[in-house]
Amino acid sequence: MQSKAATVAQYLAELPEDRRAAIAAVRKVILKNLDKTFEEGMQYGMIGYYVPHSVYPAGYHCDPKQPLPFTCLASQKNYMSLYLGCVYGSSELAKWFHSEWAKTGKRLDMGKSCIRFRKLEYLALDVIGETLRRVSAKKFIAYYEAAIMKTRQKTAETKPQKCERARSTKPKRKKS
Repeated sequence: MQSKAATVAQYLAELPEDRRAAIAAVRKVILKNLDKTFEEGMQYGMIGYYVPHSVYPAGYHCDPKQPLPFTCLASQKNYMSLYLGCVYGSSELAKWFHSEWAKTGKRLDMGKSCIRFRKLEYLALDVIGETLRRVSAKKFIAYYEAAIMKTRQKTAETKPQKCERARSTKPKRKKS
């Protein structure tokens, strides 16, 4: 469920005490390990950590008015979530992350970038902290721009082919 809170303090105040304590503990790990270029604020109804427009004026390609999102932390209906887009975006980092998490003996409930947890003790906070330390804002921007360029090139390469095929199979319309 998406919060309507305008600030992180408001967001935290809305949470039940047990969730507030868990989210605050994860938040502390994030703030301790995050490159100082990133900023904290509310994004998409969650606590967001992002590259501000002052550093990356282009913003997020899906919505350029939004700063470039990096990590989010949220309390959902049935669990809490930590979104680590940097893990999703780097196969090398993902491999390291999964390997290190496995060494902790804790079960990892994770989608592409979303770690779901019901209790703080389910998280490997040291692995999360080290993951964030490994990705500077500069490195994240470089990865992001390379991924966007790759997607645009792929789209440009496939679009004309589809159009050509469509044109060649359509019967020509006669003028009357």
